[in-house]
Amino acid sequence: MNKIFPSADAALKGVVADGQTLAVGGFGLCGIPEALIDALKDSGVQNLTVISNNAGVDGFGLGKLLETRQIKKMIASYVGENKEFERQYLAGELALEFTPQGTLAEKLRAGGAGIPAFFTKTGVGTQVAEGKELREFNGETYVMEHSLVPDVALVKADVADKAGNLRFRLTARNFNPAAAMAGKVCIVEVEKIVEVGELAPDDIHLPGIYVHRLVLNATPEKRIEKRTLSASAPVDAAAAKVEAQTAIAQAAAGSESPVKAVNKKEGA
Repeated sequence: MNKIFPSADAALKGVVADGQTLAVGGFGLCGIPEALIDALKDSGVQNLTVISNNAGVDGFGLGKLLETRQIKKMIASYVGENKEFERQYLAGELALEFTPQGTLAEKLRAGGAGIPAFFTKTGVGTQVAEGKELREFNGETYVMEHSLVPDVALVKADVADKAGNLRFRLTARNFNPAAAMAGKVCIVEVEKIVEVGELAPDDIHLPGIYVHRLVLNATPEKRIEKRTLSASAPVDAAAAKVEAQTAIAQAAAGSESPVKAVNKKEGA
């Protein structure tokens, strides 16, 4: 079975549709499937429910889908970096299901493992638990949370072989494996595709059984969400951009050399 598609648009064709629930990997802008998000925007599908730790930033990542009003509901744990997200929510234009970060991760993991629900102490006594079943275990109160099984998962990985076995890079792993496992159909954007057998078994983070389609994006932008510069010198925007690009290139090459003026919040 050939899992490799020639473009992100082709990988989404025949899979995404209006009204679906999608899980999208990433944390901030780290490990987001940039090309697949752009293709989703270009597809014009509407009324989407999107499960993701956050919604990117204004004008990038899932923020693009908010601007085009393709998302009707977000299931997320953090929204602080996106002003359009905030505006739409406060204006009643966007539904939001706030979920504690660990609970969100477990909802996806449980969905991928075939577990319909689980109990957690997180959220007990808060609005998170309102309307949900509570139960006592060993004298402690827990709230029942239902797992998530989205129609489609859009995932970013570093390397895939042609069978769909995946390897993620550092912190870019974040929500991606859980999203991939939970989705009924999983589409993965990768920076490199190798032959079957080139990935050592111990280097495979997610087996190809979960992956339905692959698309190559060898040169993603990998935008840095927040850049912290040294206060000891005036900020040179051009120099900061060069240093950021250098940091990304070093990370891609596996270099440990520090770039003093740049403190990246995100992984490569």
